[in-house]
This record gives sequence, C-alpha cells and structure tokens, in this order.
Amino acid sequence: MGRTDGRKVDELREISFSRDFTTMADGSLLVAFGNTRVLCTASIDEDVPRWMRGTGTGWVTAEYSMLPGSSPERIRRETKGPKGRTQEIQRLIGRSLRAVCDMEKLGERQVTVDCDVLQADGGTRVASICGGFLALHDALTRLQARKQISEHPIGEACAAVSVGIINGQARLDLPYEEDSRADTDMNVVMTESGEFIELQGTAERFSFSKEELSALLALAEKGINEIIDLQKELLQTPLQHR
Repeated sequence: MGRTDGRKVDELREISFSRDFTTMADGSLLVAFGNTRVLCTASIDEDVPRWMRGTGTGWVTAEYSMLPGSSPERIRRETKGPKGRTQEIQRLIGRSLRAVCDMEKLGERQVTVDCDVLQADGGTRVASICGGFLALHDALTRLQARKQISEHPIGEACAAVSVGIINGQARLDLPYEEDSRADTDMNVVMTESGEFIELQGTAERFSFSKEELSALLALAEKGINEIIDLQKELLQTPLQHR
C-alpha cells in the first residue's frame, strides 16, 4: 500500500533548516520536517545549577512546548508547569544533546535549548533534536569565536527520526496521518558514528518481531545518516559572528 504523500517507504519528508531565524539567542534555527515546524533556540547562561557549581563542568538542558496554534484544535498553554508528555520530551532532547557535548570543554555555564512547535504534523520530538543540535552547535561556535572557550565542546553530530509499522509495512519518518494509526511506532536517536543514544519503541496495536525491529532500525539508520548529511552541509557554511 502506498503512502498518501507519495513517498517511498524509506524516504524522508522534505527537511529544511533555516539558520539564525531569530537574532537574540546565540543559536537559532527553524527546522521543517514536511509540515512540522519547530523553532529551536540555544541560550547561554554564565552559570550552572547549584549542584554543579565548583565542578568545572557545564550543563545542557532543553525545554519543549507546543504553541496554541500548532494543531487544528487549540492547545492550551501549560501555565501550571509542563505536563508529563512535555517533561518526557524535553528530557529526551536534553539527553540527546548532552550525549555529544563535552561538559568539561563547556566549562561552568549552562546552555538551554528551547524547542517551540509552531506547527505539528508528526515527529515533533525528533525534529526538535535535529534542529536543537544545530542551534546548540551554532551557540557554542559563537562562544568559541568570542574566546570564552578554547575548544568546541561538540565532538560529533546527532540526529533522530521516527519509524513505524503501518498495515504490516515498515515506514520511515511518519507524519501524523501515519503515526496516529501505526501498529508500532518508534523514535530513534543516533550519533554520527552510528551509536545509539535512545530508542523509544511501542507496540500500539500488535506486538512486533525481532525481524520487524531490525527492519525499523535499518530504516532509522538510513534516515538519520541522511539528516546528518544535511546538518553537516549547513555547518560547513560560515556562521555570522556577533
């Protein structure tokens, strides 16, 4: 059975990264996965959480939110603090970014990566990781250009993608229309060197086999390698320092 958007089962949606989408944060980027849009900003604070003071190491954390107009039905703002789903996603983003960042090279400062979903059509958390990585990288590049750190703390790229099984068929990069009816869905985060940071896989309707799991991981690895190629292409373009 074909996909409603005409893609092959192993084909990503159109992905784009718009650098310096805003100018206040050291790192800012609008990421698009198909119709999903996420604004990612990275802000540097010359301090660390109290429990890290005096350790000589820094910290990278993340916050995530879906803006009210990001879905057909208005999403209420989380004025009483992040809900469980939101907390889970922002912890995932933070873990993913810390996995490729050397906290000793960062020094005693904290970088907060904010991921605000402007439009949601599936894959908001994986888009946030892919865009958040670039926003973080740009912020740290500017920090190094100002000679506040001697070495860039990021050692390699990381990226994430969704995969799933729909009607018995493994598919890459699910939009909402597919994600909402998937028999199995999974989010995979990997490094440029091919190591896994996180796997989140769930059987929504039917259990899945080892063979199906292997097929999903192979699809995810293919997609992540293609996304990392796009990230590296962007990072090869000189960054405007300010």
